[in-house]
Amino acid sequence: MNDIAHNLAQVRDKISAAAARCGRASEEITLLAVSKTKPASAIAEAIDAGQRAFGENYVQEGVDKIHHFQQQGICTLQWHFIGPLQSNKSRLVAENFDWCHTVDRLRIASRLSEQRPAHLPPLNVLIQINISDEQSKSGIALVDLDALAAQVAELPGLCLRGLMAIPAPQADYEGQFAVARQMAVAFEALKTRYPTVDTLSLGMSDDMSAAIAAGSTMVRIGTAIFGARDYTKN
Repeated sequence: MNDIAHNLAQVRDKISAAAARCGRASEEITLLAVSKTKPASAIAEAIDAGQRAFGENYVQEGVDKIHHFQQQGICTLQWHFIGPLQSNKSRLVAENFDWCHTVDRLRIASRLSEQRPAHLPPLNVLIQINISDEQSKSGIALVDLDALAAQVAELPGLCLRGLMAIPAPQADYEGQFAVARQMAVAFEALKTRYPTVDTLSLGMSDDMSAAIAAGSTMVRIGTAIFGARDYTKN
């Protein structure tokens, strides 16, 4: 077993253990392998180990990887864009990715909808919530969620699937859980209004257990799978 396969097995075990502790089935939680800055060869190792969902933060890098694996005839992968999205890059996301986790304004949502090719299914989107009210992070306040969700749900090229957040780091489990529960409550309320909503993208390596206990359905794990990142290439 190579390092990435071993790491994936360990992460899956941690997800299963966290789910069991709160009485959930591990099948309720999707593992999104965050492959930003990592080469296609590392993703290929993860694919060989059974991983199918990958998250990318940089548009062009992600598109290059998507095309690489399409050219290899590997078409069963699911590609998630999880980074901040600028208007001038929206077409590349609309044309190539399966999901976008970072919708935080109507203008971006409208562009994604208009630019989604007709031969593809609607782009799955999550509304990003700035749950910790950090100036450095994208996302909307919870009080603005209902209005944006109503607008996004009307766009024909998109399918509203739920919410995403990147909470500020918390030193203890209780703090992590308290923030995650705020997201989970908003997610559950959204589910009652929109039948397509089924995804709460919440939790990374350091707060995964608390996020799962609170109700996350998708955790985003990078370094624990692929190792430390080298940002000098971006």
